[in-house]
Amino acid sequence: MTSPLEPSYDPTPSQTIGPYYGYALPFPRGGQVAPDGDPETITLHGYVLDGEGQPVPDALVETWQPAPDGSRAGAPGSLRHDPVTGRATGRDGVAFTGFGRVPTDADGHWAVRTLPPGGVSYISLAVFARGLLHHLYTRAYVVDEPGDALLGSLDAERRATLVARSEAPRTYRFDIRLQGDRETVFLEFPSGSGPGSA
Repeated sequence: MTSPLEPSYDPTPSQTIGPYYGYALPFPRGGQVAPDGDPETITLHGYVLDGEGQPVPDALVETWQPAPDGSRAGAPGSLRHDPVTGRATGRDGVAFTGFGRVPTDADGHWAVRTLPPGGVSYISLAVFARGLLHHLYTRAYVVDEPGDALLGSLDAERRATLVARSEAPRTYRFDIRLQGDRETVFLEFPSGSGPGSA
């Protein structure tokens, strides 16, 4: 209980996040998670679609994953800055950080070039877009893992929204549907946790 001398404040609601991030959050080579020239590189790509099935041209997709050996420490280097100018220079092209961030293009398309995740069969994603009060978490399974607890808890139709489709060798398609028919399964995490700890 507050005293009459102490002001009482109601919680402030979340604010819509876009499109303000378009000039500040993307960084050079944000989708190049795999080191340059690594022969194990895979491509995970798709479209962010609204409830009508229309592309969302100003969304942002973040990815997190363990390294191929299963380690989750990553490496610094995603958001490097030039010490002279202070400008973001992006990745060094050598270190695997386990983190990617890419905006969608005018067609709602996004793409990340990374390495296969170790110890799990999925890459964790967060989606930011206009009209969302909170970003959305999901997973893109590059292998339809029979023993996975999350996949096993879903019926076939909902399960299919989490499994990336193999299009070509080392290329996977994962569309993110924000609402409507075939809406992607989104995950809820307790406060203070997130997909980086999953």
